[in-house]
Formats: sequence, C-alpha cells, structure tokens
Amino acid sequence: RIFSFLDVVTLCRCAQVSRAWNVLALDGSNWQRIDLFDFQRDIEGRVVENISKRCGGFLRKLSLRGCQGVGDNALRTFAQNCRNIEVLNLNGCTKITDATCTSLSKFCSKLRHLDLASCTSITNLSLKALSEGCPLLEQLIISWCDQVTKDGIQALVRGCGGLRALSLKGCTQLEDEALKFIGAHCPELVTLNLQTCLQITDDGLITICRGCHKLQSLCASGCSNITDAILNALGQNCPRLRILEVARCSQLTDVGFTTLAR
Repeated sequence: RIFSFLDVVTLCRCAQVSRAWNVLALDGSNWQRIDLFDFQRDIEGRVVENISKRCGGFLRKLSLRGCQGVGDNALRTFAQNCRNIEVLNLNGCTKITDATCTSLSKFCSKLRHLDLASCTSITNLSLKALSEGCPLLEQLIISWCDQVTKDGIQALVRGCGGLRALSLKGCTQLEDEALKFIGAHCPELVTLNLQTCLQITDDGLITICRGCHKLQSLCASGCSNITDAILNALGQNCPRLRILEVARCSQLTDVGFTTLAR
C-alpha cells in the first residue's frame, strides 16, 4: 500500500532498488493517477504508449498538459489500453486532432473530465464523437479551439446532457444559437466560460439563464454585445450564482448591477 502513495518519479526510483521493489513499484495498481506536466519537454508518444500498457485498466487520471510531442497514434493506444480513464488533461497537446476524440469515444466510455484547451486542430467532429461515446462527460474544456461552431455544440449537448462545467473561452465562431442548445439540454450546468466569444449577445445568454438554474459561475468577459438585460435575467433565474466575470463589457451599467444584487 505504501507504494500507492508515491508519485511517478519516486516509483521509478524505488523500482531500481531491487527486483522485489521493482515488481511492487511497477504494479499497475500504483499508477492510477499520473501527472507528466513536469516532464512535458521529454514526453513523446512512445512514453504514453508504454505507460498505458503498464497501467491498463488501473489508470483513472492522466495529465499530459503541455506534452506537445504526443499525437493521435499514442493516444489511440492509450485509449485502447486504459478504458477506465475518468479524467484526461490534454491541454496544449497541439499535435492531436479529431482522431484522438474518435479513439476516446470508441474506448473510453467512463470519461468524465476532458481538457482540450489550445488543441487548435479540434473541430465539430470531435464534439460529435464525444457525444456518441462519452455520455458521462461532466466537464469539457475546449478553450481556444476556434474551429468549433454551433453545429458541434448542438451535437455535444444532445449526447452529454449531464455537463456541469463547460469552457468555450476563445471559441470565436460561436453564436447565440450555440448557447440556445446549451440552455435547452444542460440543466445541470454549474460553470460556463464564454470569455472572448465575441458574437454572443443578450439573446443567447438569456436562454442560458432560463435553462441553467444551477449556474454558479459565469465568465462573459469580452462579450461586448451584452447589456443590462443579462444582469436582470441572471437575477431572476440563477439564484445560486456566486461568480460573475464581465470585464470589457462596456454596455453594462450600475443600474443593471443594482438589479442583480437585489
């Protein structure tokens, strides 16, 4: 049991002490949570493939944040071997494409949290794949995936209605219709980030307010088209709201904030 509390580096060091320790340290049950951020410059696809073969079904959480050397082939092998994965961070893995999400959809049905921020090759096809194969998804971060449009959001929410956190920061092609799909299909939504979604207006956000009554955190900074009507809608429909970020929203006034505060 002691080995299960050790991090990746310590486990690897322990494995070199003796044959007995090698067997214990490299047992897959000790590798349920792995964070490779500190080694991002050195991680290549073959490393991920080897880890997935070692851990197999034991692995529940993996962070490859910033590992730019990891691509679709390695993640396909990972998905095939680690079918119990629940939390996967691919933030900044710029080599991956829709093929990775297709693999996750096919093999990783237990996935709950997925971070694809700055994976700029991701398109609507990825969201469609996740919708079809990852129905338990609760948190999705696709910040700066600026190829995503309302069609992708529509596909996503129809299959992943249990979403609780969604980050669309920097998805500049999104329009109000995308928010209408979210409002209609994601009643459990708690956190929504729309920073710099420049085309969003009152119409879309009001739909969110009316459909997502459990909303606690909303970021609409840089959505310069919104007005006091949003503050009024939040006050009427989202009693649990705790965090509101609206920097650079110059049409909001003191009157609107006073209404919200009441």
